[in-house]
Amino acid sequence: MRTKLASLLAAMLVIAGITGIGTASASSPQVPVNHDASATPGNEAEDAIAANPTNPSNIVAMSTLPDVVSGLFVGVSFDGGNTWTRRVIGTGGSLGQICCDEQLAWDRYGNLWMTYLVNTNGNVLVAVSTDGGLSFRKVAEIVPTKTTGSRAPHGAKPKRLRGPTKGVTADQPSIAVGADTVWVSYTSFPSVQVQASGAPVTGLGHFGGFSPPETVPTSAGRGDYGDTAVGPRGQVMVTYQDQTNGQGGSHIYTAVDPDGLGPAGFGDPVLIAHSRVGGFDYIPAQPDRSVDAEANLAWDRSGGPHNGRAYIVWTQEHPNESNNMDIMLQHSDDNGRTWSAPLRLNDDHTVNSQFMPAIALDQSTGDVAVSWYDARNDLGTGGPGDTDGVPNDDVQIWATYSTEGGVSFVPNFRVSAGTINAPDAQSFFDLGDYTHAAFVDHSFYPAWSDNSNSTGTNPDGTLHQLDLYTARVNVP
Repeated sequence: MRTKLASLLAAMLVIAGITGIGTASASSPQVPVNHDASATPGNEAEDAIAANPTNPSNIVAMSTLPDVVSGLFVGVSFDGGNTWTRRVIGTGGSLGQICCDEQLAWDRYGNLWMTYLVNTNGNVLVAVSTDGGLSFRKVAEIVPTKTTGSRAPHGAKPKRLRGPTKGVTADQPSIAVGADTVWVSYTSFPSVQVQASGAPVTGLGHFGGFSPPETVPTSAGRGDYGDTAVGPRGQVMVTYQDQTNGQGGSHIYTAVDPDGLGPAGFGDPVLIAHSRVGGFDYIPAQPDRSVDAEANLAWDRSGGPHNGRAYIVWTQEHPNESNNMDIMLQHSDDNGRTWSAPLRLNDDHTVNSQFMPAIALDQSTGDVAVSWYDARNDLGTGGPGDTDGVPNDDVQIWATYSTEGGVSFVPNFRVSAGTINAPDAQSFFDLGDYTHAAFVDHSFYPAWSDNSNSTGTNPDGTLHQLDLYTARVNVP
């Protein structure tokens, strides 16, 4: 759920090395078998997915239900996505009335963590499942706080105002796990400040309480649409963009708490890129909901040759307001102090849109994979990539992966068997604000919203409402 705020003028910054394309390192796979995880009437959009490291065939996928008052679709598979147990949660009861912005993370003990927003108060809730996603119980309700200023001194925990925080709400929470911790970050409104909270984890069903919200120092006093990652020593990284409205562009930052649950606190933000994608950037494929730069993180804790390497993906547009959007990747080997030059991952030769990147890292190998919505095949001239004769408004899911620490990637390959048209879903929500992916034990699982009905299982038919899809990509 993105909130429109007044535009903030940011200084233009030119980042060198922004025009590269990843070098191919191996032949790419064929289109994998697609699975309709929801097969449910109505729209399922804005998707989350996680795979169980203690049982890699156990997959859980979720979607916001944008056309109902409250509720969240949940699909659970114990056979790698071939069959699903389906239900709706969050229409009341202990989980509250779920609005949206759900995200998932599965820790090494088998705890499946979920964060989301509720309709009633805008707080950030955290729930956990210890039975493979078949049931969840609420374990924390994080109340966003006001802060006394836009920045806290380097290494200092923020001060908080005394008294009630009526009118303070959260946006786009994200959740991530480390070896023995779980962390949530989100944006607190109306101050537009990124905050984070973490908890220790010691086993299946065994964990401590979440820490008080810690405000992340932000440049220019604002940040949203972020993500969270935990490093091999328990350090925590968040990312965000400073422009939360408009189409004129944004700056993307990261900040790191070097000791996680320790006393150090988050350090000063590091500017990693200037994107020409703003907070509400309208494109033909997202004419109602729009897109943002949607930066996402992954951190290698595999113990392999690139252990400790952090990755970030985000969306660029060139030139501004051209709808020619690309997926960019950078990496850092020094806890986010410095970052590599941006590498363009999509290898098409069109001026069409690629957007909403999802990154996932296989902690058993250190391999990294990225998927995204891609309009490269919609030239408006008919064919399998064009449903309506209008260019750049139909999308497919494409992906790539690297087994070499992000230095080189396989050629892009198509994941979705069909072609998707969000305007045909007849929802203000389009595809939502983001999508996600999971990567465990050599199996990469993108999640996306799809109304192509390529599986023949969408009860709304072809090119109507969206179902939640996924596919298993085998990475050698």
